[in-house]
Amino acid sequence: MHLHDLTRFLAELKENNNRPWFLWNKPRYDILRTEFAEVLTELIRELGKFDRQVAACDPKKAMFRFQRDTRFAHDKTPYKTHFSAGIAPGNKRRPSEGGGPTYYFHIEADGTLLFGAGEYLPPAARLKAIREHVVNDATGFAKMLKNKHLRETYGDLNPEDKLQRPPKGFDATHPLVEYLKLKSYFVWIEVKLDLDKPEQLVPRLAQGFKDATALVTWLRGVPQTHE
Repeated sequence: MHLHDLTRFLAELKENNNRPWFLWNKPRYDILRTEFAEVLTELIRELGKFDRQVAACDPKKAMFRFQRDTRFAHDKTPYKTHFSAGIAPGNKRRPSEGGGPTYYFHIEADGTLLFGAGEYLPPAARLKAIREHVVNDATGFAKMLKNKHLRETYGDLNPEDKLQRPPKGFDATHPLVEYLKLKSYFVWIEVKLDLDKPEQLVPRLAQGFKDATALVTWLRGVPQTHE
């Protein structure tokens, strides 16, 4: 993928986030979108080597929409300023679809690559099931947290939106209570891309996602809920 072209397009879009500019530059977008799909095709092939459950994912369905949902947002700009994708079994990449843990990444205008894996803000029933699994499989959960590859790449689970108090129905004195307060069970990291070496993108992502295998595997062991 031509990373210089992608970041240049995204940077210009940030300064001109409106429909007329986008329509005028849509040929550029179409080329970049095609290249992004090619990256995803290669990436899914690499992920399939260690995670058979995503081997058959559709690259086009893994790409998130570029148009923003502005119905309830204060920011009414129509387009996202990053290219993003989520890879999950059965192409069920959104929490509401019940697909379980997802591999996610996006590329921003300044060349920042964010990637990670897990379940981000799952629906209430699923979140409760995950918390119950933390309690019922405390040993397995603690072992997962200590996984060498997970720790070295991501550190701890991301605490974004963490509750101030234990969730209702859970023991406030539980040894893992700080993890019971989480609203997401997700790890992520940000790195700067070398725009002159686009060939490093897929290997970097594949290795990063492989390092999150312990978390993905544990989350797939959470009993399924039926809302």
